[in-house]
Amino acid sequence: MPAERSQNTLWQTLALFKPLLYFFLLALALLSSSRLMLAWLYSDRVDNAISWFDFILLGIRADVVQIGYFVLIPLLLLSPMAFALHKPLMQLWWRRIWIVWSLICVVVFWFMEISTPAFLAQYDTRPNRLFFEYLAYPKEVFSTLINGFAGWLFIGIASTTIVIFVAYRWYKRTDNRFNTRTIKRRYLIGVIPILIICTLFGIRSTLAHRPANPAFFAVTSDAMVNSLILNSTYTLEYALCNLKHEAQANRVYGSLSNDKVISEIRQTEYLRNTEFPYDNYPTVHYQQASVSRSQPLNIVIILEESLGATFVESLGGKPLTPNLEHLKSQGWWFESLYSTGIRSVRGIEAVVSGFLPTRARSTVKLSGSQRQFFTLADVLGRQGYHTEFIYGGQAHFDNMASFFVGNGFQSVTDQDDYENPRFVGSWGVSDQDLFDKLHQRLVNTDASTPQFTLAFTSSNHEPFEFPDGEINLSEQPKQTVHNAVKYADHALGEFFAKAKKSDYWHNTLFLVVADHDTRVYGEELVPVQKFHIPGLILGADIQPKTVSTITSQIDLAPTLLSLAGTSAYVPTIGQDLSQSDVKPANRAMMQFEDNYGWLQGSKDGQILTVLQVKKPAEQFLYSPAQNELTPLRKNLSEKHLRKVVAHAMLPSILYQGRSYYVPLQN
Repeated sequence: MPAERSQNTLWQTLALFKPLLYFFLLALALLSSSRLMLAWLYSDRVDNAISWFDFILLGIRADVVQIGYFVLIPLLLLSPMAFALHKPLMQLWWRRIWIVWSLICVVVFWFMEISTPAFLAQYDTRPNRLFFEYLAYPKEVFSTLINGFAGWLFIGIASTTIVIFVAYRWYKRTDNRFNTRTIKRRYLIGVIPILIICTLFGIRSTLAHRPANPAFFAVTSDAMVNSLILNSTYTLEYALCNLKHEAQANRVYGSLSNDKVISEIRQTEYLRNTEFPYDNYPTVHYQQASVSRSQPLNIVIILEESLGATFVESLGGKPLTPNLEHLKSQGWWFESLYSTGIRSVRGIEAVVSGFLPTRARSTVKLSGSQRQFFTLADVLGRQGYHTEFIYGGQAHFDNMASFFVGNGFQSVTDQDDYENPRFVGSWGVSDQDLFDKLHQRLVNTDASTPQFTLAFTSSNHEPFEFPDGEINLSEQPKQTVHNAVKYADHALGEFFAKAKKSDYWHNTLFLVVADHDTRVYGEELVPVQKFHIPGLILGADIQPKTVSTITSQIDLAPTLLSLAGTSAYVPTIGQDLSQSDVKPANRAMMQFEDNYGWLQGSKDGQILTVLQVKKPAEQFLYSPAQNELTPLRKNLSEKHLRKVVAHAMLPSILYQGRSYYVPLQN
């Protein structure tokens, strides 16, 4: 009888941990079901990337990691309380706390998973840093959701509400049926440590030197499939956790010292004979303009939202961008220009600052670059230019206004500054309103004061809203990306038709360039085709020319300065493509999630080198015509790899040292 009573007491002790077991099984079932549904939606990509057995097994391991974190937190916090569980009142509160915590976690899991399909369709990955960054802009985000993903928005809100209601009712019903148990303290002393150890092992998920992390589950060459193996709560938490490492985000690609990185950069062919006079600003050098002018030209950058090179073609035989097609024969047309990233702020930092991409947030958002960070506005403002940013939406979006005002832009024009605009959508006034404002500014400027203007369009942004009756629609319904591209091109054509007839045309240099492509996705480690963007420099005395070599967005700033006739100290390491006596670098760099791509033209074709986090670098032969990446089996050249790694690590070094800036001259 004593043995039987002891056994019953043990089982009654274990019964107190039933809520933990129920939570584990419910969470695992929920996360696994969601993963299988997503895998079914993208079954072709899963089939091509990994076996279903491995996919499911790795997914369960990833879920155990996340569930383990949610179990460990209360298990550690409530451990002191557990040793008093022989008291009935303590048992009641122990159980209540566990159940409430478990239900909160299940609701979080549900909300994140039900939010995933729409996010995945837009960004080709599970929720990451963008998921919480864009919560700061509810108007724009809600408009995008209601117009583009209304079904998922309704399902998400309704189902989450139902889950909360059902969970609450279940909690109340089970709480009323709770019975206290006879428990021995010695059993608790044995059970609690075992649970903690098992939970820690589930979180670690491996006996290897390092515990499991997202790189541990990155077993395919398709970044989207790798994200499916994880769960959305984990990917979001990992993104939040990584914020503290942003200053050193790209140091993960190599172990070169700061001095070796700087030395490697300075050995770049077009920088090799350059003097770098500042020890604390290691990339600052003097750039002599290739064109001599009695008065420097105005510079106008028209940053086109989401205008990938794939749109500068035809749709069913009908041209989507006839105006850009017409204009490209009148200036410098960049045939192989590539963006550095996949977000607008990444395009801004590359075009306006010439800054290389990183895994971290763009410098437009980072706190350490809101003052004393190089921009074209800063260098031109020091030379007497009036500098302005013109936008059709709210300039606070993506922290643009703060970044621009803090780094050389003397005025900012946004949606609130338009009187009686012809059209206002979710993302602000139409491109035609924007270009009317730009034209007005250029007409009314003082001819003796050179102007630098950045104009950023927004009509070609989901949900693709633009005025009725302006274009012949390419397809139905109206609000599609192809129609929005056609409208954006229409507005651009109208502007240049007026600009060519204006006095400012002859003393103004224009750059038309995309910030990035729309919806950058693909099965490859770096989907190169989706980084291909159009670029055109025209105006003033620019002679038509096609730049066929591979070019990066970071090359545009130094080239513009030179063509405008402005010599200055700059920290940019992009190439001034107007220097005819220097061989083109014929390369571009691009950041895709955690992968860093370096596309290099060579006698063997275009070679893509991809750096990965905690994995060896890989090389591919890229065929632009077929959009194919063929793995190269030969060993990477140490010299080439060192160059790529140095360029990948440099932006983190410059940001961390606050050294991407030209110090004021005394």
